[in-house]
Amino acid sequence: MADQFDAIVIGSGVSGGWAAKELTEKGLKVLMLDRGVMVEHGEDYDYDGKPAFEVPSRDIMPKPLIESDYFIAKYGYVSPGSQKFYNNDRLNPYAYGEGEKFYWIRPGAVGGKSLIWGRWSFRWGPEDFEANKREGVDGAWPIGYDDLAPWYDYVENYIGVSGSRENLPHLPDSQFQPPMQMNVAEKWLKERLEATSPGRKLINTRLSNMTEDKPDQGRSKCQFRNQCGRGCSFGAYFSTQAVTLPAARATGRLTLRPDSVVTSLEYDAATKRVTGVRVVDANTREAEVIPARLVFLCASAMASTQILMNSRIPGTGKSHFDASGTLGRYVMDHIFRVGMSGEIPGMTDKIEFGRKPGSVYIPRFRNLGGEDDGVGFRRGYGFQGGARRDPAPPQGFGAAMKQGMRNYGPWKFGMGAFGECLPYEDNRVSLHANKLDRFGMPLMRFDVTFRENELRMMRDAQTEGEKMLRAAGLVNVSSGAG
Repeated sequence: MADQFDAIVIGSGVSGGWAAKELTEKGLKVLMLDRGVMVEHGEDYDYDGKPAFEVPSRDIMPKPLIESDYFIAKYGYVSPGSQKFYNNDRLNPYAYGEGEKFYWIRPGAVGGKSLIWGRWSFRWGPEDFEANKREGVDGAWPIGYDDLAPWYDYVENYIGVSGSRENLPHLPDSQFQPPMQMNVAEKWLKERLEATSPGRKLINTRLSNMTEDKPDQGRSKCQFRNQCGRGCSFGAYFSTQAVTLPAARATGRLTLRPDSVVTSLEYDAATKRVTGVRVVDANTREAEVIPARLVFLCASAMASTQILMNSRIPGTGKSHFDASGTLGRYVMDHIFRVGMSGEIPGMTDKIEFGRKPGSVYIPRFRNLGGEDDGVGFRRGYGFQGGARRDPAPPQGFGAAMKQGMRNYGPWKFGMGAFGECLPYEDNRVSLHANKLDRFGMPLMRFDVTFRENELRMMRDAQTEGEKMLRAAGLVNVSSGAG
């Protein structure tokens, strides 16, 4: 393969797929490497469109398999219908230090997280770029919103993002297809919540699920099946398989290699340039070095860091790419697992047909415009949620139970908070000192915990979420954090 490629792209997820598309369309011969198994669009979505009774274990992850192989399934992400898209944590483990466990959500297939992401698609606004400097937390970002705005436009117009224009300065509008309309209960809640909680908005979600076809890309609009996690043969949501990979392949200048584990980058200290990659075949364990003039490191944030840390100066154990000592530090993760729900009274004569892949969003309302609301924490959070009406729980047995299951229970609304973690120097990842994976690469070790700022934010989100729902008129409101 020597000198065969102009560029190597490591990773085939959201960023890797885009890199391959852009580079090949500009005339470069590109090799895209991914450690995961091959998943072809449509034909390898094994349970696309199938009801639960046609999926192993009725699409409920068996507890023994959760404990042995898919730890992240404890949080509900992995199911038998989507299992092939995820990393097996027994075969490819990682480590963590004292304190809280870190749940590393890793894909295990070509397409990466583009196959399994939640598809909620928000722009960063000026507030997000300016907060670190304004608060004295860190230095200024080298770019701002105005620099990214035309690129947001470019990407959104290409992939298809549905949503509504709201003219919120802290949540800039996108280039939207029509929104997925709120159901009757969500419309009721929007009116009540905005009246009883001034300054807070409940809006249509912003999703990379299309509401209009893109025939030039061979993609159809969302069918409201809400089975996105199993892969979508309609191409209704953005994924590498549906969008960027076909574009790159159409140029005739892409070579894609799955089952290819990049362990480090080759670096020429004399020219101070990366010259290629060291890669291990996941099946044969054969290692090779592949040269290229350009290398785009597009694995996940954590996997890219692992590769950089393992690209070491001979005889030192130090990375070529960590002169500052910052590599692997300042790990930030969203606060999550803070949720609340309640019942919406009335409207028992109405039900909803179809299953939207996303519903409504309450944008950030804390500490906006450079102001400190006096709530004891920096930054803010938003809520993702939706209303639905499920069949009533079965009671009795036989014919009476079957008839009862034709009835519906009350309307329920649930939502969860997501907020930003501040950058802390000692929230870090590192290479394990004495444990290697099956490809000879040191395991990633996570030493990451939330601090008082995040804990206060989570408590405030729980309190305010409950208050908003109760004030709007919901009953049997409850909440929890995990």
